[in-house]
Amino acid sequence: MPTQIGLISLGCAKNLIDSEIMLGHLQAEGMTLVPDPELADALIINTCSFIDVAKDESVGTIIEAVNARQKDPAREKQKIIVAGCLSQRFQKDLPGLLPEVDAFIGLDQITDVASIVRKTLTRDLEDDGSLDTVTAKSRYIPDYTTPRFRLTPKHMAYIKIAEGCNHTCSFCIIPKIRGQHRSRTEESIVKEAQGLIAQGVKEINLISQDTTYFGMDRWQGLGNRPNPTSGVNSEKGESLASLLRALNAIEGDFWIRLLYTHPAHWSDELIQTIAECPKVARYVDIPLQHISDHMLKEMNRKTDGQYIRDLLDRMRAGIPNLSIRTTFITGFPGETDADHKELLEFIKTFKFERCGIFQYSKEEGTRAYKKDDHIHHATKKKRHRELSTAIDAVAQDVNERQLDKKLRVLVEEEGTARSMWDAPDIDGRIFVPIDSEVGEFYDVTVTDHRGYDLIAK
Repeated sequence: MPTQIGLISLGCAKNLIDSEIMLGHLQAEGMTLVPDPELADALIINTCSFIDVAKDESVGTIIEAVNARQKDPAREKQKIIVAGCLSQRFQKDLPGLLPEVDAFIGLDQITDVASIVRKTLTRDLEDDGSLDTVTAKSRYIPDYTTPRFRLTPKHMAYIKIAEGCNHTCSFCIIPKIRGQHRSRTEESIVKEAQGLIAQGVKEINLISQDTTYFGMDRWQGLGNRPNPTSGVNSEKGESLASLLRALNAIEGDFWIRLLYTHPAHWSDELIQTIAECPKVARYVDIPLQHISDHMLKEMNRKTDGQYIRDLLDRMRAGIPNLSIRTTFITGFPGETDADHKELLEFIKTFKFERCGIFQYSKEEGTRAYKKDDHIHHATKKKRHRELSTAIDAVAQDVNERQLDKKLRVLVEEEGTARSMWDAPDIDGRIFVPIDSEVGEFYDVTVTDHRGYDLIAK
């Protein structure tokens, strides 16, 4: 029988693509995916370690798998392989902390997963110890030829347009895990999109750590170096704007959704491109983190409050019917009552169509970790509640304004759809008649709303 593989994928969509690539290579080598972990010869856990909650979930999932193997005689010979960000971030410590794990895979080893599985299956953990394949620095980036077994619904897919990040935000560990920014070529992304659309995909979600930096890492020597705070002109090199125009030109009926943009690299050219490309969703995901100049400087965000306000105004003026999604951090070290009140007022007055709030997570290895003015957990919770209440009130106001409007929606599952304003697994839902065909577009009229969700006919 072929080797049977179980896989648990944790974390974000970027991690999900890594899981899909591993499965694609395993399938190409004749191995089969099984839905039940207890049936697997090897169980791969693709982990996340962005913040404490993600680390806890990853470690908890690993320990749960180890305990299940110990309790079930049928799983006695099963191999447990830990992959992803946790392996990469704590590569020196994990083999000692989790000696029950048979192998560790780093971010650059996902295309070697089949050979690693084979090696692991022939090893004895007690005699040989854990197999550690993690390399020090991540440099890998996928291509359109990379084998991939999609785990998303048939009508929706993610495309990773770049890997890594050049920013040094003081709260973030991602550059140390994923390495420096590395863009794919525009040609590679377009070919991958063409293949997905030919398979029936109706929504392409572009992702990376910083999608707005796409192409800029390859501009050196072209005489047009990007200015990180004033926008760029892509005449002499590939950019997100040129990529969107190329994707928009592909034949077919589909959406292109833009996720994970950084405010420092937006330009009037990009705003104009979105406005002029009908297949690009009127939806922008732009994590702002804060609006206070004091906090933005402490976070090392390369922008200030006035820049952000001006950019958002230009976006709304330049892109009709735009939905702006953002996220903020509350309780960052040194955040004053005045900083908090400024953020609270900003949320109330700007009225983001989609918004989320996170409590600051103290992450070892970041510059903020060493600060001596961390906020008390009770204060963080209180501020989080106040901001969440404001966000809820804005969401109700936004939904109230959708009543009687006609929307084009993509049916996600029986009786549930999403509009251009709703990213998968992040935003609200639109309840539609249950006889709507999954994976197809429909025109609907909004009749009511409940919480963050709409009801339509």
